[in-house]
This record gives sequence, C-alpha cells and structure tokens, in this order.
Amino acid sequence: MNRIGRLCRHLFETHLLTHRRFPPAVLDRIEAGVRAAEASHAGELRVVIETDLDAWSILGGKTSRQRAIEVFAGFHVWDTELNNGVLLYVLGADRVVEIVTDRGFNELVTPAEWRTVCQAMEAEFRAGRWAEGVLAGVAAAAVLMGRHFPGAARSGNELPDRPVVL
Repeated sequence: MNRIGRLCRHLFETHLLTHRRFPPAVLDRIEAGVRAAEASHAGELRVVIETDLDAWSILGGKTSRQRAIEVFAGFHVWDTELNNGVLLYVLGADRVVEIVTDRGFNELVTPAEWRTVCQAMEAEFRAGRWAEGVLAGVAAAAVLMGRHFPGAARSGNELPDRPVVL
C-alpha cells in the first residue's frame, strides 16, 4: 500500500466518525462482552480502538502492528500475574485489527488462530458492522483464551473491561 494513499485515508478518518461507530451505548455493550468473556477464563482482555495515526507515523512507515505493540505496552496489557493479557487493537482508518498477546500465550495459541479472529472482525467492519465485529472478536478471543487459562485460575480483574477510544 502506498504511503500517500494511506496518509490521505488517515487524514480523512475523523474522531467524529469513530464516535458515531462506537457511541457510549456500544462501548457499554463491548464492556459487558469483555466482562462476560473474562468470566469464562482467567485471561485478561483489553480492547483499544484508535481512529488514525499521525502523518509522521504514516510517512515513517509505521504499521498497524507496530502501533498495536506500542499500545500493548502503553496500557500495560503485559502486566498481569499469569502473563496472559491480550490486546484487541482496532485501527479505524486502515480498517484492520491486530491482536497482541503476552508471553503466557506463546506456543499455546498460534498466530494463525489469532489471525482468524482478526479476519472475522475485519469482515464485519467492511460490512459496516463495527460493534458486531468487536463483539465477535471478543467472543472468539475468549474461546482461545479459555482453552489455556480456564476460569478456575482467575485471580481477579487486573485490567479494565471498558474499551478505550484513542
């Protein structure tokens, strides 16, 4: 993808559009979905939705994956007792999803399994179903997380369930 086209897409993606896609009622539904998902496993799930990247990031070639890793660190998703944090990162301007996981999932869940979750979410986004896409991603991630961190091992809620909109 060329940087100029991507830059234009990011310049025209507005925070107003993001807030229309994810109004408070939708954020409430996503929060409830995360809470319900975490009740079924001991993992910690964090949802972050970002409208766009700044021009310098785009021109510098920053990928959505690189940004997701920054967000993972910035929101301390890695800082859980069992090293089982998972970030669902949505970059609206690119209409992509990145999943970043803590080392507790290394060699337990394959990148292909996580990528399947991302692709299902992205398909919903292309159809204009943003809330449904995130909720489906939360549910699918919960299945993968529960397979390796059953609810019995849960030591409490270590990360906020409320999605963050940047």
